Amino acid sequence: MELTTPTLETLFDQLGLDSDQASIDAFVASHQLPEGVKLSEADFWTQSQGHFLKEELREDAEWAPIVDELNTLLHASR
Repeated sequence: MELTTPTLETLFDQLGLDSDQASIDAFVASHQLPEGVKLSEADFWTQSQGHFLKEELREDAEWAPIVDELNTLLHASR
């Protein structure tokens, strides 16, 4: 039984992305989404990444709070 609480770093690991803070910051800076584009439907995800994000939010699963945090970061006005 895994007792690790998901974090932004472990979400990036789960998505197969570099998960150090500098890589996360760079990803967020270069992947801002316009209002109205759902996180899971962004064109930079693979089909499986988008499906994972959508399902975690839909099911309000363990990853949902972190997926929501990523959604907020990618929709932030800069």
